[in-house]
Amino acid sequence: MNPLEKADQGSQRFRYIKLCIFFSGLSVFAQLYLFQPMLPMAAEHFNVSVGDTSLLVSSSTIGMALGLLFFAFKADSYSRKSLMTFSLTASALLTIISTWVPSLTLLIAIGILKGFVVSGVSAVALAYLTEEVNATVIGTAISMYLSGNTIGGMSGRILATLLAGEFGWRNAVLVIGIESLLLGIIFWKLFPDSKFFNPQKTDYHLKVKQMKFFLTNPYMLRLYVIAALVMGVFVSVYNYLTFRLEAKPFSLSHFIIAFIFLMYIFGVFGTMIVGRLSKRFPSNTILKTSILSMLVGALLLLSENLYILIFGLAMFTLSFFAAHTMASQMTALYAKRGKSSATSIYWLFYYFGSSILGSGTGYLLHAYSWNVFIAFLTIAIVIALLLATANTSSKEKKIH
Repeated sequence: MNPLEKADQGSQRFRYIKLCIFFSGLSVFAQLYLFQPMLPMAAEHFNVSVGDTSLLVSSSTIGMALGLLFFAFKADSYSRKSLMTFSLTASALLTIISTWVPSLTLLIAIGILKGFVVSGVSAVALAYLTEEVNATVIGTAISMYLSGNTIGGMSGRILATLLAGEFGWRNAVLVIGIESLLLGIIFWKLFPDSKFFNPQKTDYHLKVKQMKFFLTNPYMLRLYVIAALVMGVFVSVYNYLTFRLEAKPFSLSHFIIAFIFLMYIFGVFGTMIVGRLSKRFPSNTILKTSILSMLVGALLLLSENLYILIFGLAMFTLSFFAAHTMASQMTALYAKRGKSSATSIYWLFYYFGSSILGSGTGYLLHAYSWNVFIAFLTIAIVIALLLATANTSSKEKKIH
């Protein structure tokens, strides 16, 4: 076998890449949204409002956004494997430390640092795959990474809810921290080193020039704002749905609420459906349809019938993942040069949307009601729909 051949189907190198990239996604997203299902417990423990505890989730996503901005400039200066290994192990240690932190403020500060550290994985994972994996199987490798992200987010939330209900929220944090550390060690031992990349100095002038172009391009700017809005709405719903389901008329137990996060499976379906539809329909049409479907799903969350609410959540989740997949794909396709800069800005908007809306809507819910909260989210979705509509058919032809 030629040592300079890219990893291909059936080779041990490809199997290790697939397994480890899946584990990396599992670890990152289990840690990033770890506190989401435990916000009611944290609010009670620290005797603070819903909005204040939501900062436990938003702090990590703010850190993630800041880290992605930093790594947009510096990622190519480090070895891919070393950066990812450091990110996975350091973030796991910070999660473990969180178990013994007595103050909410300090816990939020650790969240920002953890988000910053863990962003090193997201910053280079896709770049590593495109460099090291044969073009014919790159889709398989990327889908393993995205599946790890989705399953990590889902399993982390379910495990956290079940453990917190039985053993308290601090022990739930400890278990997920130890699990993430073990995944980090496996990654370090098994993940193959890069063969087709060597660390290099950053050309800051070129990076700034590329970013300025994308941020002043109306088409790209609309896609970025859509990413911020749909992600902010999505995180808001999953942040505060636990509060809604614990209260009347539902009055559900922690055990039952944990399985609400299984709805993330519909997210995987959303990504797969878009992959198929994008070969048959214009990208912007799929994006607009996904956002419209997300709007209908959000309105169904107003129902006091549990079955209608669950159906609405499934539709909302599937539609969000479809919209996000489409918007990120359109961003990458439009950028003929400077793809890493274009996608870095996309993730930056995505996580800032998650942080700002994710916490801001908590204060809104605390001050008013679930109905006002959903009304605000529907306005945000409508704005995203208007922005998608504004991305005209002439632009569509350019990228499709």
